[in-house]
Amino acid sequence: MAGSRPHNLYRRSDREGSMSQDSPRRTSAAARGETQPPADQALHELTVLSCTLFGTPDESEILRLAMDHIAAIGPYSAEAGYLEADGDLVPSPRNRQKHALAMDRRVRELAGQDGPVTVPGRPWGQALGLRGLEALHGYLVVTSRSRPTEAQRSLLATLVLHTAAALSVAVAHRRRREDALELHRLREERAALQRQLITVVAELTYQRAVHALMVDVAAAGSGEEAVTRALHKLTGLPALVEDRFGRLRSWAGPNRPDPYPEPDPVRQDELLHAVAREAGPAQIKDRLITLVRPHGEILGMLALVDPQGEADEHTVLALEQAATPLALGLAHLRNLAEVELRLHRELADDLLAGTDETSAYARSEAVGHDLHRSHYIVVVQWSDRTADDSFAQIVGRVASAVGMRSLLTRRSDHVVLVADDRPPARALYDALALETGTPSGTIGVSAPCDSPDDIPQRYQEAQRALEVRRHSRKPYGMTFFDELGLYRILGPGNDYQELETFVHEWLGQLMDYDARHHAAMVETLARYFDCGGNYDETAASLAIHRSTLRYRLQRIRDISGNDLANVEDRLNLQVATRVWKIVLGGSG
Repeated sequence: MAGSRPHNLYRRSDREGSMSQDSPRRTSAAARGETQPPADQALHELTVLSCTLFGTPDESEILRLAMDHIAAIGPYSAEAGYLEADGDLVPSPRNRQKHALAMDRRVRELAGQDGPVTVPGRPWGQALGLRGLEALHGYLVVTSRSRPTEAQRSLLATLVLHTAAALSVAVAHRRRREDALELHRLREERAALQRQLITVVAELTYQRAVHALMVDVAAAGSGEEAVTRALHKLTGLPALVEDRFGRLRSWAGPNRPDPYPEPDPVRQDELLHAVAREAGPAQIKDRLITLVRPHGEILGMLALVDPQGEADEHTVLALEQAATPLALGLAHLRNLAEVELRLHRELADDLLAGTDETSAYARSEAVGHDLHRSHYIVVVQWSDRTADDSFAQIVGRVASAVGMRSLLTRRSDHVVLVADDRPPARALYDALALETGTPSGTIGVSAPCDSPDDIPQRYQEAQRALEVRRHSRKPYGMTFFDELGLYRILGPGNDYQELETFVHEWLGQLMDYDARHHAAMVETLARYFDCGGNYDETAASLAIHRSTLRYRLQRIRDISGNDLANVEDRLNLQVATRVWKIVLGGSG
C-alpha cells in the first residue's frame, strides 16, 4: 500500500562485515586499491549492479547495494541513505554517524528536491532524490573527494535512476503482496461475517419459533401442561413444573419418577435460594432450573432434566421464554385463589359471628359450597406456629387432602374450618403433624349443626373441646365436643359466677394457702385426679418424690377438711379442679 513502511527495513544493516562507517565496503576495483576505475569497467559494474538491483525484492537491500557500489563508478562516497516510510524519511543503519544530525536536517529541508550538501573535507556533495513515477522513495547522499567529471556525473545519475526504478518495482511488488494479503484478510472477514450472519438468522428464526409457540400457549390459556409439552418439544428434554414447596404440578417427556419424591422443606428452601442467586437459569445437579416469579414472589419453578449437561444457549432461551406464559398462568391462578379464599373467609367470618340464613345460603352457593348439609366447626391451633395466612393455607390444603370440603378463616391464635362433614378421626391431625413437622398441635371439633343459625354456638363448642384437650394430660391431638362428657356443661354459655362460687366452696382454702405460702396444693390435687389417683404417675408428672406427694395429699385433707376417700367429696373436688383449670384458666 502507498506510504506504508517497507518490510525488514535495513535488515542487513550491520551484519555485512566489520568495516567502519567512514569506509563502506566496496566490491569494485576502487576497493582493491585503484584510485579511479576505468570508464568501461565502471559502466560494466553499473550494468551488473542494475541487474542485481532489479532482482532484489527488498527496498532496504536495494539501498544498501546502491550505497556499497557508489565508489565503483567514480570518486564517490555514500554518506547516507534514506527510505520513505509512512510519510517520513528513515535513515539507513549504514549512514555515517559523523554530521548525522546536520545531514538529516538538510535532507528534510530539501522536501523531495535534489540539492547540495556540505561535508567537511569533501569539495562536492549532493542529496539525490530516489523518485518513482508517483512518489519519492528516498534519498541517496553522495560526496566526492574531487569534482566529478561530466561522465562520472552521468554514471551517478544513471545509478540513481536505476536505484529509484528498482525501488519502484520493489514497492510495487510489496504493495501487491500487501494488497493480496489484505484481499485475503477481507475475504476471510467476509466469510466469517457470512457465517455469523447465518448463525444470527438461525438464532432469530429459532427465537421467533419459540416466541410464537409460547404466545400461542399463553393465548390458549392451556396452563402448565401445555407449557411443559411445548418446552419438551423444543428441547427434547423432559420438562416439569413444581410449586414452590417442591410438589410436582406437570411433567412432559420420559422418565417421570413414580412415585414422585416427597419434598424436603429445608432442602427445597435451599434450592430456591440457590437458583434465586443466579442471574438466569441455574444448573442444579441434573436439572436446569428457572424460577417462576412474576412480581417477585416465587410461585414455583420450571425445569429441564439434563443429566448429561447438553443444554446450550437455545435450550436456555426456550426455558426462559416458557417461563413467561407459565408465570402469567400461575399468577392468574393465584389471583383467582386469593379472590375465592377472600370470599370463603368473609362468608366463614359472618357464619361464625351469626348471619341470616337466606343471605348465608345465597352466598354459599355463589362460592360453590353446599351449606344445606350438616356442618362441623373445626378449630386448629399449633403451639409453635402463628395463625397467619401461611399456616391457614397449610390447614386448608391438608383438609382438602384428607377429603374435607370446608370454608376457612382464621383468628389471632387459631384457624377455623366450617366443614360439611364430620372430620375423620385423627386423619386431619396426623396429616397436619406430618406437614408441619411437629405433633404439638390441638384440634377441637363441635357437635353437628343443621342450620347456619347454630354455627356461632357450635364455634364455642369447638373452642371448648380444644381448651379441654389443651389442659388434659395429653394436650396434643383431636377432641370432639360430643365426646367430652361432663366437660360439656363447663362451656362458656354457663354462669361463670356460679362456677366460681362452686370452685371457691371446694378449693377456696387450698387456693388461699397456695397464695400465702407460694405453694401448689390445687395443682397437685388436679394432677392427682388427672392421673386417676396413681401415686407414681402423679409424682412423675409433678417431678417430685412419692413421699412428697403423699405429704401434700395429707396437707390437702388437713387444710380443706375434705376426705379424698369419700365418693362425694372426691367427685366434687375433681369437678372443682377441672372448672378451676379449664374454665377459670387455673386462676386464683
